[in-house]
Amino acid sequence: MSKRFNKKLLAICVLAVGISACSSTDDENEELKVAELTEITALFNPTVKWDASIGSGVGDYFSRIKPAVAYGKVFSVSRAGEAYAFDENSGQQIWQTDLSDVDSKRGFFDDKEPALISGGVVAGINKVFYGSENGVVTALEAENGELSWQSKVKGEVIAAPALDSGKLVVNTASGVMKAFNASNGQDDWQIEQDVPPLSLRGISAPVISGGGVIVGSADGSLAVYLLEQGRQGWTADIGEATGSTELERVVDVDSTPLVYGENIYTVSSRGNLSAVELRSGRVLWQRQYSSYREISISGNSLFLTDVKGHVYAIDRNNGLELWSQLSFMNRGVTGPVPIGNYVVVGDFEGYLHWLDQSTGEVVARHQVDSSGIYTTPTVANGVLYAQSRDGDLEAIAIPE
Repeated sequence: MSKRFNKKLLAICVLAVGISACSSTDDENEELKVAELTEITALFNPTVKWDASIGSGVGDYFSRIKPAVAYGKVFSVSRAGEAYAFDENSGQQIWQTDLSDVDSKRGFFDDKEPALISGGVVAGINKVFYGSENGVVTALEAENGELSWQSKVKGEVIAAPALDSGKLVVNTASGVMKAFNASNGQDDWQIEQDVPPLSLRGISAPVISGGGVIVGSADGSLAVYLLEQGRQGWTADIGEATGSTELERVVDVDSTPLVYGENIYTVSSRGNLSAVELRSGRVLWQRQYSSYREISISGNSLFLTDVKGHVYAIDRNNGLELWSQLSFMNRGVTGPVPIGNYVVVGDFEGYLHWLDQSTGEVVARHQVDSSGIYTTPTVANGVLYAQSRDGDLEAIAIPE
């Protein structure tokens, strides 16, 4: 079956009706409707500091590639493997590396094959890391884009790796999670997690905190593994498989775990938004929200986009809902990212929407391009970086 996102029946059902039965009743047809944007009273006009092209982008394929900012540079990559570094302030291109050449054994007369980059970008220890659907993990030198090392892992790398304490940890769609020496790519440890026969096209990116690797699973659980040896610690149930069909029992925890203080916040594609104690795995509270997008935090507020495209603010201390913004139904809305007094989401038509953190009111809007924003934008040093499916990258600031 094709991996193109718009041909994935399961993903369509999840986006449109929250993994409910895909039938054709009038009520369900109403739920399939895409919300039209309405006029807003803009409080400000976002300013494009600079823009650049990331080659061919990701097209219509499933992807969680997003820009990374480090060392005064902005790093990004296309699905084909066109990796770039730009000056953070001016947007001037510093280097470009073709990962399809790095990851290739083709002969002189063979056709060029795309690198199928789908995991990353992650920057650290003066390197930039990428993962591919071919299970290839690549590290480039951040300064000049030269190859540092390359290694393999069993399964597709379709989520960003985690980097800390000299280790790079990669989670794959096949259930294999592998740790590398981040400096030289040598194998460290590897574990295999069970994968249900039916799951979403997506996996949880691992997060390293407190000497552990925290990761969500397709079986609806959240688990921690010791960073040094890969030995499993606690496991907490997040999703609720309550349906009578296999489709209804899909409960993947695909969202990247969010560690804040002594707690972890995570959400299942069907089931619960949960607060979990970092040290013990004890569930502190759960509320019924379903999502596979990234969640974010600012102060005491968690921000969440659910499977229908509704955006919520939730009190991190008790899970009580602070506000909801329901005007983006079925617009393929990204996870929210806080910036200043606002929280920003993108949508399938390439619009970015600024919401007031206190009320959820839409206060500004800007279109990058019509091909769509497919991943949560990146925020660094007060600037927002958004990348479209066609590869248009913009650095956006709010006028002071």
